[in-house]
Amino acid sequence: MDTSNTNKPQRAPGRRQKAAAIMQILEDLYPETPIPLTHSDAYTLLVSVLLSAQCTDERVNKVTPHLFALADNPAAMQQQPVAAIQDIIRPCGLAPRKAQAIWDLSGILLREHGGEVPQSFEALEALPGVGHKTASVVMSQAFGVPAFPVDTHIHRLAERWGLSSGKNVEQTEKDLKALFPREKWNKLHLQIIFFGRQYCPARGHKREACPICSLYGKKG
Repeated sequence: MDTSNTNKPQRAPGRRQKAAAIMQILEDLYPETPIPLTHSDAYTLLVSVLLSAQCTDERVNKVTPHLFALADNPAAMQQQPVAAIQDIIRPCGLAPRKAQAIWDLSGILLREHGGEVPQSFEALEALPGVGHKTASVVMSQAFGVPAFPVDTHIHRLAERWGLSSGKNVEQTEKDLKALFPREKWNKLHLQIIFFGRQYCPARGHKREACPICSLYGKKG
């Protein structure tokens, strides 16, 4: 009996092989991916994503019903004093800046886009308070355009799983887009967020109990 290969160390999987295995685990755990932020159209999604900066989705979902009861479209929002918007969104943090951005972008949508949310990264990122991550969420979740929004949580998990160098969110986005099929990006973005919340938190994380880190996570 040839036992010459039995004691050889197993070669660690490459990034692409690891990514495929992780994608299957995520698909098994989260076959359905409901959008975490409650919204009714592209405009209310845009405002909700803007409010979610440095704030939890849960808190945003408690605030937006009150905000959208006041104004749920650009024309109605422009008719409100910025102070009224600010009072409602105060629990989300950074209220003065966010309220002004919501009021300002509503005016731009009316003047430059016929009151509609534009369907391009360039036009979205030109709006006040809208960065690349926010634009990516709107493009993917409102319009179905393949995008891979990377927030601090996805950035952290990609580095923890050895899928990215972890230098910055821009590099992480490039790395993940290169590893995963384009048609899977929108769903994977949400699956990774759900997984991070349930199994892979920043603090108190137990590697051996994590369905992904126990198999593919970086040690240390």
